[in-house]
Amino acid sequence: MEKRRLGNSDIQITPIIMGTWQAGKRMWVGIEDAETVKAIRAAFDADITTIDTAEVYGEGHSEQIIAQALSDVRDQVVYASKVWVSHLRYAQVLEACDRSLKNLNTDYIDLYQIHWFPGAFNTQVVPLEETMNALNKLKEQGKIRAIGVSNFSRTQLEEVCQYGQIDSLQPPYSLFWRQVETDAQPYCVENSISILAYSSLAQGLLTGKFGRDHQFEEGDHRAKNRLFKKENYERVQQALDRLRPIAQRHNCSLAQLSLAWLIAQPQTSAIAGARHEEQASSNAKATQVNLSAEELQEIDGIGRLVTEHLDDNPVMWDWDS
Repeated sequence: MEKRRLGNSDIQITPIIMGTWQAGKRMWVGIEDAETVKAIRAAFDADITTIDTAEVYGEGHSEQIIAQALSDVRDQVVYASKVWVSHLRYAQVLEACDRSLKNLNTDYIDLYQIHWFPGAFNTQVVPLEETMNALNKLKEQGKIRAIGVSNFSRTQLEEVCQYGQIDSLQPPYSLFWRQVETDAQPYCVENSISILAYSSLAQGLLTGKFGRDHQFEEGDHRAKNRLFKKENYERVQQALDRLRPIAQRHNCSLAQLSLAWLIAQPQTSAIAGARHEEQASSNAKATQVNLSAEELQEIDGIGRLVTEHLDDNPVMWDWDS
């Protein structure tokens, strides 16, 4: 799998990135550690060598599962983790990083990201300069190699870039969720900041596995996703019906087609989670789907059947509903 440069750093990442929110178990159902370890290892065996996690995913459990799966090949993989929004004071950042290093069984994290802009979820508003001072210190110490941010708008990204080198932005981004294109993406392109798209399969919608009458189990956070709300969900199904013939033409799955479209967008790599080995191996094959300019434009138009009816709220979930 051909690698790409992470921002302006010397780190090389894969266009498909293994996502491990589900590995933390919290807010998911039916997750088994042994299966997750196998899935992460299958991703590695399929040449997905960049792994994304966060301290908040199961309070470190996701990071620990990654360590179980990959510690013996640590020198061949890129670890990306995140500091939670309630840990953004100088000393808290240092402590959080040390916890993640321990969980990941490593002495450095390749990419360390601010998970949300200070103040999100009613947390303390910490000056970005203070948080960045801590991150720059960690970089000087060799505990992290690059700094990134997640869920930042363009205005917030411009602000944080005043205090140090930012090599990546991690926004929600998929064929069905595209606010970043009109907000931060132009700035990222102009400044060589990599976009690491999360929920790149719209939390499973773009796999086509959820039928029109699907109901989530109790405890599955996807029930709060606005794309699953009735008025949006019907448009999603109509769009999927139009994507299927294109996937058939390329002898690929809907998921592979959607990932192939996404990694063809400017500066963009796609984070895709997997519960099982087969899913991880299948995600990797998206890099083999070659879409023409005409097909990319056709897929773009199909995606807008959904996105043109969404508001400007950048958060995918109605947590309070």
